[in-house]
Amino acid sequence: MSSSDIFIGETIGTAILILLGGGVCAAVTLKASKAKDAGWLAITFGWGFAVLTGAYLAGGVSGAHLNPAVTVGLAIEGGTKWSNVPLYLGSQLLGAIIGAILVWLTYMGQFKAHLTDPAIIAAQPVDEGLVDQKAAPKAGPVLGIFSTGPEIRNYAQNVLTEVIATVVLVLAILTQGLNDNGNGIGVLGALITALVVVGIGLSLGGPTGYAINPVRDLGPRIVHSLLPLPNKGGSDWTYAWVPIVGPLIGGAIAGGIYNIAFK
Repeated sequence: MSSSDIFIGETIGTAILILLGGGVCAAVTLKASKAKDAGWLAITFGWGFAVLTGAYLAGGVSGAHLNPAVTVGLAIEGGTKWSNVPLYLGSQLLGAIIGAILVWLTYMGQFKAHLTDPAIIAAQPVDEGLVDQKAAPKAGPVLGIFSTGPEIRNYAQNVLTEVIATVVLVLAILTQGLNDNGNGIGVLGALITALVVVGIGLSLGGPTGYAINPVRDLGPRIVHSLLPLPNKGGSDWTYAWVPIVGPLIGGAIAGGIYNIAFK
């Protein structure tokens, strides 16, 4: 595939992924949304459908990595050229930024109503998972729409959680090629990947919010830090490295496991 194929497919596919994934978080979080308080099941299935849509759209163009951890895993496995990795990662980050901006535009009125609500202003949150509340960073009341955060802030555990969840995701993607005598499973692969993401969210998402994708967290976090939102609070940059490092390590481990166990 050409460089333009990679750029177009990964940018558009990742933008749709973040638009729908961030969109379900906004729908569940913001006070003036009809889906307010729909809960964790709505979020996990919303993200699964987001992956399904983005992967289906981009699959025939760029291969629909939509995730640097997947790109790294495929490069280690041998299915992606290392020379194409920077283009994949840059396109994915751009798409994630675009998708997060589209979430803001879609819910612009709800963001304003939520962040100017006196009850929200009075309860400027800290990370309630920390034992020492005085040490909690100032994470804004809508940051969870854009990026992930831990329930218990223990960086070693948080990284390990992201590594384990990402190994499951990337290994499930890599092993799809073992079906049908190595020919893969075509467009059905997008559905299976989406269901794996739902399963990860339900089973492994509780501790950290299951970023399992560096740009899914970094791109929207950048947007949160730049948007002109009133009373938005901080972007919790002290945690931002965890959903980057953890998934990248997990993707690399999954690629290594595939080469050792399945080739």
